[in-house]
Amino acid sequence: MLRKEDFAVIKSLNQRGVYLKDIAAEIGVHPRTVSRALKRKGAPSPKRKPAVSKLEPYQPKIDRLLTEGVWNANVILREIQADGYRGGYTVLRQYIQPKRVDRPSRVTVRFETEPGNQLQSDWGEIITQVAGQPTKVRFIVNTLGYSRRFHFWCTDSEDSEHTYEGMIRSFEYFGGVTAEVLVDNQKSAVLEHPSNGQPKFNERFIDLAGHYGFTPRACKPYRARTKGKDERMVGYIKGNFFVRYRSFESWAHLNQRSERWLAEEADRRVQDTVREVVALRFEREKPALKPLPCVRYDTSYFEFRRVSWDGYIDVRGNRYSIPADLLGQRVAVRIGLDSTLRIYQAENLVATHTLRSREEGWSTDPKHHTTLWNDTLKVEQRPLSAYEEVA
Repeated sequence: MLRKEDFAVIKSLNQRGVYLKDIAAEIGVHPRTVSRALKRKGAPSPKRKPAVSKLEPYQPKIDRLLTEGVWNANVILREIQADGYRGGYTVLRQYIQPKRVDRPSRVTVRFETEPGNQLQSDWGEIITQVAGQPTKVRFIVNTLGYSRRFHFWCTDSEDSEHTYEGMIRSFEYFGGVTAEVLVDNQKSAVLEHPSNGQPKFNERFIDLAGHYGFTPRACKPYRARTKGKDERMVGYIKGNFFVRYRSFESWAHLNQRSERWLAEEADRRVQDTVREVVALRFEREKPALKPLPCVRYDTSYFEFRRVSWDGYIDVRGNRYSIPADLLGQRVAVRIGLDSTLRIYQAENLVATHTLRSREEGWSTDPKHHTTLWNDTLKVEQRPLSAYEEVA
């Protein structure tokens, strides 16, 4: 291939009238090469290969993720980085952006709250792998209305005890309590919501609100999107956390990983509406939060039972022993999230059991019924003469 220096020699010799075959012999090329160079008036330009985008090999996977409903660019970035992508985030967003017109969307009007004013609470659920088994995971999401900072906790139930536990864990994560908490109409919080009246809240939810000093509020029926900030976070968790992480060793591992993801990913994101990093916005909201109470609220299941005359109480289809001196008395029953059954008489803890299935049978502490057995073993002693008189 001719170089620029070669063409300079060709041009000079040609101007001096040297024959083409002699010019070709001088440079060491074919005469036709010399002829083409003179017609072209220069050395041939090297043909550059079109640049191949670093993203191109990963476009099929990106398209597949989009069809599966994964539109979060950060999640997609991490997925293709795991496959070897070494390009940047901007080129990925530029590739995704024109495709967003095909994404189903809903229009809603958001309202803004003052710092420390409101926390929105909602539940979501998803199937994922826990301890090697497909498991339905319920997760409660609590979002601060002003900063959009949120916390979520994963468990296996949406009952009252888990709802209250999830809220308390979020308050502790934020380091304070909001002035009000907005909930959907789940029975753990709202028992009744008349169309023309004030909602009737669950008595224990009111007790929780009084303990932490917040005002309970409920969405209007069929208007769950009143708490749209929190519902958006449910979708964000499903489309980000549970896409990025798809299996967990245990429930503890799941919640440990979730809190790490909150700190490393969710708190550092730029929120679309307010256009600000969530963690930085939270720093302005934190001073407006109310302090946590000195004593943590006991979220365990609570009810009363009457001790039967054989020294047992019935709880969830099984029987548990109680000290014999409490026969016929009323006792309080508490069941913790760790399946520990605690029985109180007044404020005194009188018995502790671990919940058992019906198949496992009754739970008996021998010490509870020692006096009953002693009374049973007492047999009246009679002299033999008494039987002789009968004979």
